[in-house]
Amino acid sequence: MNEDVICAISTPPGIGAIAVVRLSGKGAIALTDTIFKSPSGKKLTSQQPNTVHFGRIYEGNEIVDEVLVTLFHAPHSFTGEESVEISCHGSLYIQQKIIELLLSHGARMAQPGEFTRRAFQNGKFDLSQAEAVADLIASTSQVSHRVAMNQMRGGFAQKLNELREALLQFVSLIELELDFSEEDVEFADRRQLYELTEKIETSIEKLANSFKLGNAIKNGIPVAIIGETNAGKSTLLNVLLNEEKAIVSDIHGTTRDTIEDTVNIGGILFRFIDTAGIRQTSDTLENIGIERTFKKIEQASIVLWVIDLTAPEENLQQTAEALIPKLNKKQVILLFNKADLLSSRESTPSQPHLPPFQEATTKGSSPHSTPKTVPNPSLMAGLKAERLFISAKNHQNIDRLQSLLVKMAHIPQIGENDVIVTNLRHYEALKKALEAIRRVKKGLNDGLSGDFLSQDIRECMFYLGEITGQITTDEILGNIFSHFCIGK
Repeated sequence: MNEDVICAISTPPGIGAIAVVRLSGKGAIALTDTIFKSPSGKKLTSQQPNTVHFGRIYEGNEIVDEVLVTLFHAPHSFTGEESVEISCHGSLYIQQKIIELLLSHGARMAQPGEFTRRAFQNGKFDLSQAEAVADLIASTSQVSHRVAMNQMRGGFAQKLNELREALLQFVSLIELELDFSEEDVEFADRRQLYELTEKIETSIEKLANSFKLGNAIKNGIPVAIIGETNAGKSTLLNVLLNEEKAIVSDIHGTTRDTIEDTVNIGGILFRFIDTAGIRQTSDTLENIGIERTFKKIEQASIVLWVIDLTAPEENLQQTAEALIPKLNKKQVILLFNKADLLSSRESTPSQPHLPPFQEATTKGSSPHSTPKTVPNPSLMAGLKAERLFISAKNHQNIDRLQSLLVKMAHIPQIGENDVIVTNLRHYEALKKALEAIRRVKKGLNDGLSGDFLSQDIRECMFYLGEITGQITTDEILGNIFSHFCIGK
C-alpha cells in the first residue's frame, strides 16, 4: 500500500477559481507525464524539484484543462515521497476528469488522511504533530489556530521526549541492578529518582490540566441558554449565531431538545446551547428536554439565564427555586429580556422606572410583582451573577453581551512556547501516565524492589510514547487518520 502512487483532490468540495489535485509515491512525476504536455515538449521527469510548470492535461488528443504542475522530490516534500500538485480550474468536471485520468494510468485514490499518515511514517513529524495538522485545518479562531501551530511545531512532542529520556536513564540503571541482584548493589540513587518523579508528576499534571482549556479552545466554550418557556432563549440563540437556527414561536414548550452551534466572537469560539424552557408540565417529551437542560447546565462554562420581564413574578420564583441550586460555582449572566416593553407609564413610586437597555443593578430596588417591571431582587439572593437588560428581538445590548462573554471566557494569552492539550487521546494517555508515575512515587516511599519500580516507570514511558507515536499500532493509526479529510 505504501508503494502505491496515491491521488486526491486536496481543495474543498465545490466550484472555485482553482482546485489542487495531489499525487504522492514513487513514480508520481512519471505518471503525471502520461497526461501532461508542456509547450516546450519537455518531460516533467527531466525538470528540477521545487519548480512549477505550465502546460495542458490531455485525454487522448482532447484538451481537458490548462494547468500548473508543481514538482517535489523525496525526501523534500510534505509526505517525504516524490510528490506532484496539479493546480487546475475549479470546475467539478475538470477535477473529476483529472482524477479519472490518473486512476486509469495506475494511481489509486488516497484514503482519508493518507498523505499525512505517509508523512508520519516517513519521519517528517511525530503523531502528535500529524494530529495538529487536522486541528490546524479545522481551526476557527485565532486562539485555536495558535494552539494548533504550536503543537505542529513540535513543542508538545519535545516536552514529552524530555520526560521519557529522563525516565529511560533511571529505568536503565534500575534494570542493571537486577542483573547484579546477588551482589545487592544499587546503581540508581533512590533520592534522585524520587525528586525526578515529583518533577515529572508536576509536568504531566500540568499538561493534563490544560485539557479543559484546550478542549474549550478547540470545540468552543460551552454556553447554556436557560430560562422559562417563551422567555426569548431561541430568539437570543438566533441573534448570536446570526441565522435562524432555532424555531421561534409563541407556543410554550416549542424547544424540547437542545440545539447547539458555534460562533467566533472576538477571536474566541463559543458553543451556544439552546435548551428546553423550564416549567411544570405533564408532557413526557418536554420533561425529558428539561432534564437535558439541567445536564447542559452542569457541562456549561457560562450560563445565560434569560428572564422575561413581561411574565408574572410567580413564574420566575418557581424557576429560581429549580435553577439557583444548580448554578453554584457557575459563571452566570442574568439577561432581563424584552426590556423594550418597559415604559415610563408602568413605573410606580415604589418601583422607579429603570431605563431600558442599561446594565441591571437592582440592589436596593423595592419589591414589585406586577408584569413589565424589574423582578424582585430577593429572588436572586445568594446568586453571584452579571446582570444585563436586553431585547433579543430588537438586538439591543447584544454587543454588550458579546463583550461580557469574551471577558468571562478567561482565555489567557497563548505564547509561542505554551503547550495546551486539545486532543482527547492525548489527555487519556496523560492520565494513565500520571497514574503510573504516582505508583512509582508510592513504590519509592514503600521501599519496593527495582523490578516493580521498573514496570511502573516503563508503563509511564509507554503512555508518553503512545502520544507521539513512538509506540503505536496499525489499529491506533487507522483510527486517528480515518478522521482526516481525503486529500490531506
